[in-house]
Amino acid sequence: MSLFRKKNIDAMLAVAKDDGLKKVLGPTDLVMMGIGAIVGTGIFVLTGTGALTAGPALTVSFLIAAIACGFAALCYAEFASAIPVSGSIYTYSYATLGEIVAWIIGWDLLLEYGLATSAVSVGWSGYFQSLMAGFGLHLPAVLTAAPGALPGVHTLLNLPAFLIMMVIAWVVSYGVRESARVTNLMVIVKISVVLLFIAVGVWHVKPANWQPFSPFGAAGVFNAAALVFFAFIGFDAVSSAAEEVRNPRRDLPIGIIGSLAVCTVLYVAMAAIMTGIVPFPKFAGVDHPVSLALQFAGETWVAGFVDLGAILGMTTVILVMTFAQTRIIFAMSRDGLLPERLSSVHPVHATPYFATWTVGIVFAVIAAFVPLNVLAELINIGTLAAFTLVSIAVLVLRRTRPDLPHAFRCPGGPVVPVLSIAFCAFLIAHLQALTWIAFLIWLVLGLAIYFLYARRNAVLHNHGG
Repeated sequence: MSLFRKKNIDAMLAVAKDDGLKKVLGPTDLVMMGIGAIVGTGIFVLTGTGALTAGPALTVSFLIAAIACGFAALCYAEFASAIPVSGSIYTYSYATLGEIVAWIIGWDLLLEYGLATSAVSVGWSGYFQSLMAGFGLHLPAVLTAAPGALPGVHTLLNLPAFLIMMVIAWVVSYGVRESARVTNLMVIVKISVVLLFIAVGVWHVKPANWQPFSPFGAAGVFNAAALVFFAFIGFDAVSSAAEEVRNPRRDLPIGIIGSLAVCTVLYVAMAAIMTGIVPFPKFAGVDHPVSLALQFAGETWVAGFVDLGAILGMTTVILVMTFAQTRIIFAMSRDGLLPERLSSVHPVHATPYFATWTVGIVFAVIAAFVPLNVLAELINIGTLAAFTLVSIAVLVLRRTRPDLPHAFRCPGGPVVPVLSIAFCAFLIAHLQALTWIAFLIWLVLGLAIYFLYARRNAVLHNHGG
């Protein structure tokens, strides 16, 4: 059997119509879902690190990362409108590039989304403990962080990170409509907090802090772009909801492109204001740069609201990433590449119940026992690899299935997908060697599982379609 056997697109669309999942999401839900996945740890934590790497030119770094994501988003939008099936780039790859490529990217996404939820839950724990400390409430030190995460402090596990993962697993397993309602409410609150920061902070900007604008030159700008790329991860999660959208061909492109556009404007504005308030060297060692900027400006009353916004922001990121991961597992299991139990749908809640709780428990344990710096290593390279493949797959789809109806088509012909590939490759080249090594280890493990289990259990292998 060929490693590059492909799924029949028409058969995939037929299965998607009768999969037991509820079609309840509209364009507003999808835009909110995208913003919910994007605005979180990246903007509330990584902006400080990015400023140390690029200086005030961090705004340019955000724009470069946004352009790379924008090209990929247009490719995702075309695919989502043409093949509105759960599984995101895994499904698109299976239909265009073949099974082995689909497995590799699906395996990659399992790690990306899983570690993203674990990493963000650890960040959530830090902000939550900070907020509680403001009320004089403190957890025992042994329950505040993973072993070895705090030098000189004996810790056993990160209890808040574990518990928030369990709460999110319960919400996602309960129902997609309920998950969307929770996400929409929290997104409204956290966007309000971001706008409050912009409205208050803009009056404290000192243009002198923007000089020199690019103290570390182009290298600093590009390195920061590769770093803050993490802040844009999430819009692709929108495509994973394809089978739960009322009008996916129209609404998925709106959700993908709309959420990315809103977040880009907010990020650039926040980066400009933060570096205009605080001289960038002062962000060294700071894991709450937005709050620092407000404290530096003397607006301490707003800092508390920002902490609350950060907590809600990270909560929605965990929720949407968990949702996306379970839908990719659902699609892979339905194709026979993962155990069948993972694609079972709850008779009442109409969600992949077993897959959701499996994901929740596994990555809650990882969040409880693995430090944040270890968790963050693989996320960016996994996402950039996914974006590269979706751009290649769009070009293949246009040649192999020109008859397939598209509610949305990437502008500029083949230019946009090619630019997406080029930008993603450029950013990957600026990632650390350790990230590459860890990614290759994960890839080798995935290939071993594919040849030992997935290939012989695939639906295409046993039934030919």
